[in-house]
Amino acid sequence: MRVVFLGLPGSGKGTQAAQAAVAAHVPHIATGDIFRANVREATPLGLTARAYMDRGENVPDDVTIAMVRSRLQEADAASGFILDGFPRTLPQGQALDRLLDELRTPLQVALYLRVDVEAVVRRLSGRRVCPKDGSVYHVETQPPKVPGVCDLCGTTLVQRDDDREDVARHRIQVQWAQAEPLLPYYAGQGKLREVDGVGEVAVVAGRVAAALAE
Repeated sequence: MRVVFLGLPGSGKGTQAAQAAVAAHVPHIATGDIFRANVREATPLGLTARAYMDRGENVPDDVTIAMVRSRLQEADAASGFILDGFPRTLPQGQALDRLLDELRTPLQVALYLRVDVEAVVRRLSGRRVCPKDGSVYHVETQPPKVPGVCDLCGTTLVQRDDDREDVARHRIQVQWAQAEPLLPYYAGQGKLREVDGVGEVAVVAGRVAAALAE
C-alpha cells in the first residue's frame, strides 16, 4: 500500500493516516517528523533545512523531497507507506511522482479527507495545549477535567498563536489554495479517493479503511 493523505489543516488526516498505517502494517511517514529528526540529528539535509528556517524562509522543495527519498529507502518502507504532510502543492506532487517512479514504487491512492472549513476552524480554535508536558485537549471534544488545567500536571493550558480563530482561518485559506490543485491532479490519474472526515475518529477510520480497500 502506497498512499498519500490530503486535507485541510486540522482535518484529522494525521490521526487517520497513523491508524491506517497500523492497520496496513506500513510506516506512517509524517514529513514534520522527518524534518525534526534531520534537524535533531544534524544531518546534512537537516543543517540545510535549519539554515532556511532560522532565516524565516520556507525550506525548498528539493530539500524536502531529498528527505522523503531518504526515508522511503529505509527497510520498513519496502512493503509500502502512508505519507502525511507531503505533498502540499502541485509541484511537490509532481516531484513526488518523479521520485516514486525512480524508486519503482508508484503511488496507488491519494486519499482526501473532506471536512468543512468551519468545522476545521472550530477544531483548531478549540485546541488547548499544556506548555509543560505537551498534552493536547479540546474545549468541546476532549476537555480537561478542570477547565483550563492539564489533567496530568495541573499546569494552566494555553492556546497556541496559530490556533487562534483568525490565524487558523487565514492559515487554512492560504494552505488550501496551494493544495487544492492536487485533487484534479490525482483524479486525472485515477488515484483520488474522497472520504467524509466529519464524525467520531472510529467512524471516519471505518470510511478510510473502506476507501483504501476499493
